[in-house]
Amino acid sequence: MQTTFGTGQASRENTDLAFTDTLTGLGNHRRFFDKVDRLISDRADDPAPFTVGILDLDGFKPINDLFGHKAGDDILIQVAMRLRASMDSHSTVCRIGADEFAFLYPMVFSEEAAAEKSRMMIEILSAPYDVGERTARLSASVGCSLFYSGDETTEILVHKAETALYHAKRSGRGRVVVYTREMEEAAKRVTRIEQALRRAVSAGEVEPHFQPIVDLNTRRTIGFETLARWTDRDLGVVPPTVFIPIAEERGIIGPLSQLVLRKATEAARSWPKDLFLSFNLSPSQLVDQNTGLHILSILDRTGFDPRRLEIEITETGLMNDPASAEKIVEDLRRVGIRVSLDDFGTGQSSLGRLREFHFDKLKIDRAFVSSILDDRPSEHIIRAILAMCDGLGMDVVAEGIEEEAQADRLVQFGCAGGQGYLFGKPVDADATLGYLRDSYRGALYAKAI
Repeated sequence: MQTTFGTGQASRENTDLAFTDTLTGLGNHRRFFDKVDRLISDRADDPAPFTVGILDLDGFKPINDLFGHKAGDDILIQVAMRLRASMDSHSTVCRIGADEFAFLYPMVFSEEAAAEKSRMMIEILSAPYDVGERTARLSASVGCSLFYSGDETTEILVHKAETALYHAKRSGRGRVVVYTREMEEAAKRVTRIEQALRRAVSAGEVEPHFQPIVDLNTRRTIGFETLARWTDRDLGVVPPTVFIPIAEERGIIGPLSQLVLRKATEAARSWPKDLFLSFNLSPSQLVDQNTGLHILSILDRTGFDPRRLEIEITETGLMNDPASAEKIVEDLRRVGIRVSLDDFGTGQSSLGRLREFHFDKLKIDRAFVSSILDDRPSEHIIRAILAMCDGLGMDVVAEGIEEEAQADRLVQFGCAGGQGYLFGKPVDADATLGYLRDSYRGALYAKAI
């Protein structure tokens, strides 16, 4: 009798362990699915609504890297304690991933109530965390879905919550999104685009287009920025604002970038040798230590002089992993590739980055240029940027110039370089070659007279 009791107790303990997250003591993925399965079964005859949600910590990886894994574990334990304390007697929270938690609200019946509960959790998690003698701060994003019909399974509800979480994270940190049918359609469209993009990259169908960068004083073209363009046989023209983020999120950006750089350098070989080629690196490429090797391999294969290449990176890209970005930048500069800081003034980095990374050039974001004629703060910001770059010995290019008056004002302020529709829209390699022939023919004609 005693043996049977002991065996039963051990069995229950093993079951509890199988359903428990060992770090936080919360239920795990299996526990969460079991809870939702049981609730769906209980409400089979009367499918009253309830809410499930997925909460993902924003910026946990950088904190983990900065403070170490032990501190990261301590923060996760503190997060779990706060979430557990926020639950009422009916509700459940479980840890289902490295920095991902799932919650079940059996008594939350509406989208408004689900969003309100989620915002409360985000607020609770925003208070500082003790990490030894220091403190850290976190935010969180939440996606929710509501059970309405007996046809819905736990897998369907969790998938909908994950779809909502995806939208929450895309719209910024600390957001809550409750699933709607429109999101499902949007998610399906993203998947269609992703599949088509993978095929297009594999088949070499994404093309570089080139936009001129000019000397604002003489209006002479001094280089071109490379911009990826894609027309799919079924989807038609897909804007880069659509396919570049998808390439980033779905891990296609590396092969896509290498394809476009190869085609761009092949095209630029026939340009006059005094023209440079500017090329953008994405944030995810700045955490991949193979990025520099890929670039150098492409330049070697196409025979393009590294000293004619300029790599553009953004402030936000630097922030993901500054140490990795710095090493990649150093590797590129060592072979003569110039490095430019793009979209300056709109990202997350500090002015100290300008000293640490030794940029060759800074590009003033179009947001400041577009309002330079009628917004005094924009004017003062541009003046300050130009003065700073002069002191640091950096070149400057102002982006988004569309009016002659904007170009004149920038020249007046001492800005040497410009880019925008005033000087030319992005066009393909053949049209760029035609543009150069016309430009140089015009220059030779002017010199002759």
